[in-house]
Amino acid sequence: MKILGISAFYHDSAAAFIDNGEIVAAAQEERFTRKKHDPGFPSNAIAFCLEYGGLSINELDAIVFYDKPLLKFERLLETYYAFAPKGIRSFLTAMPVWIKEKMFLKRLINEELVKLGYDKNRKVKLLFPEHHLSHAASAYYPSPFEKSAILTIDGVGEWATASISMGNGKDIRILKELRFPHSLGLLYSAFTYFLGFRVNSGEYKLMGLAPYGNPTSPDIKKYEQIILSKLIELKEDGSVWLNQEYFDYATGLKMVDEHKWEALFGFKTRKPDDALESMHCNLGLAIQNVTEEAVIRMAKEAKRLTGAEYLCMAGGVALNCVSNGKLQKANLFKDIFIQPAAGDAGGALGAAQAAYHIYFNNERKVTWKADAMHGSYLGPTFSDLEVILTAKKYKAVYTQYNDFKELSRETARLLAAGNVIGWIQGRMEFGPRALGGRSILGDPRNAEMQKKLNLKIKYRESFRPFAPSVLAEECSSYFEYAGNSPYMLLVHPVAKQRRKPVPANYDAMDLRGKLYFQRSDLPSVTHIDYSARIQTVHKETNPRYYELINSFKELTGYAVIVNTSFNVRGEPIVCTPNDAYRCFMRTEMDYLVIGDFIFDKKQQPEWLEKDNWKEEFVLD
Repeated sequence: MKILGISAFYHDSAAAFIDNGEIVAAAQEERFTRKKHDPGFPSNAIAFCLEYGGLSINELDAIVFYDKPLLKFERLLETYYAFAPKGIRSFLTAMPVWIKEKMFLKRLINEELVKLGYDKNRKVKLLFPEHHLSHAASAYYPSPFEKSAILTIDGVGEWATASISMGNGKDIRILKELRFPHSLGLLYSAFTYFLGFRVNSGEYKLMGLAPYGNPTSPDIKKYEQIILSKLIELKEDGSVWLNQEYFDYATGLKMVDEHKWEALFGFKTRKPDDALESMHCNLGLAIQNVTEEAVIRMAKEAKRLTGAEYLCMAGGVALNCVSNGKLQKANLFKDIFIQPAAGDAGGALGAAQAAYHIYFNNERKVTWKADAMHGSYLGPTFSDLEVILTAKKYKAVYTQYNDFKELSRETARLLAAGNVIGWIQGRMEFGPRALGGRSILGDPRNAEMQKKLNLKIKYRESFRPFAPSVLAEECSSYFEYAGNSPYMLLVHPVAKQRRKPVPANYDAMDLRGKLYFQRSDLPSVTHIDYSARIQTVHKETNPRYYELINSFKELTGYAVIVNTSFNVRGEPIVCTPNDAYRCFMRTEMDYLVIGDFIFDKKQQPEWLEKDNWKEEFVLD
């Protein structure tokens, strides 16, 4: 049975293909169109999935869309009615789009599929599971658990903003839902907006900013009290009630009532280019604390309702790796599995899996050791010929290696010498994290590496942290964690023996002072609270990346390197050798490794293209 899942028309459009329950391919549309968070119909992602699956669109048993558009339209109408006459401007803006496109989504999907060769007379099943069922399915079905609680938390689907479900065998039963307009995801997005970051893409910046808050400052408790007394009520089961007097997302054109928020917190809404000050950092820490408490309470409620020993998670809030680390430390469950593409892109995969197991009633087989995501390396790959043709196109100079071990040793030597290296190997990752398939790498021992990567390679805010990739079996030598974290979705502390004590005035330092204090012998991956967003690297899922880190260990004694996504600010992660070479030449990266080829920046011809990536990509 061959099933295609699709997510589209909001943000992070994607497609996923499963064959008899096995995940074959999945990719986000943004990687092909080069438009970050592309919401359009995922024609390129669908074409890739079908090509990789070796079939035409007319050989599918079902095509599954990740939510129910008519139910979402019902929510929109009921919300405007409940808030009327407020929101008339937003209503007049939204309605033409809904009536023209989303009301007739089935017809629109069919029209787009015809462009891909779909024969309408064949009448392939077109199915529409609910949004949070798609999220729940994306987490539970690839997990290694026969039975588990499932927690999904995001902004909003149709009506649901969070759900608790029970997964047992092939079945998922939704037990409890939190409903719009009350939403933990939208609350976090509101603070993202107020603190000057872009909604639906800047939430991870807010998470990275939070540790720069001063935990000893009385402002933290003051801000938390304001949040919990004025903005929300946080219930024992983790559900939140949001006071709509302070929010504008239900019927307005922005997230919050800025005047009321400015009066509450005592400072203006931050603009994207404004300096980050202590009040911004402290408010970021306060909302992160509130979010973590809500997630832990929801997880406790999931445990109470299900009695399950294991937990699966999906939805945009499940990408909050700091919260995930705290939840794991709470030891409510024996183990937790988080869908690596936890946002809407992963809904495409979950929709296909829900159709296979629930609609078509197929049994679930749990036969893998870890999970069924294949390390999340589910996207396109490339051939040596593509690399050579890219080199010819740009008259690029390269060295080709016949022995990958030799290439790994040379790359490790270059890393140890302080170079920044673009690393492209095998299939592209599915989800927002680069996991050693499309990554930029550096030496974690180098105190200047974080600054160099942020300012000269990624061209982004200097406070943004970087993740360590560590050989799975050596994780506990560097971090206070001995488990697996293959998808970079857990934050845990750096091991105590590797830390350096902070000066007496550390909490009183400004952001810059904290940022450039060397906190451990892994300064480029140690965040200011001594934490790190860990990726454990496994030989079974990424043997080439494993070999590189092992070569770095043999050379330096350290089984860990810096890993960040291969892109500049506002650009989707690179997909092809062509994308990679262009990004390499437009930044201050030192070397580029694509498959068995190494490109040295010093040997490359002058880059004559004068296009400006800041104009090409909308900055996130």
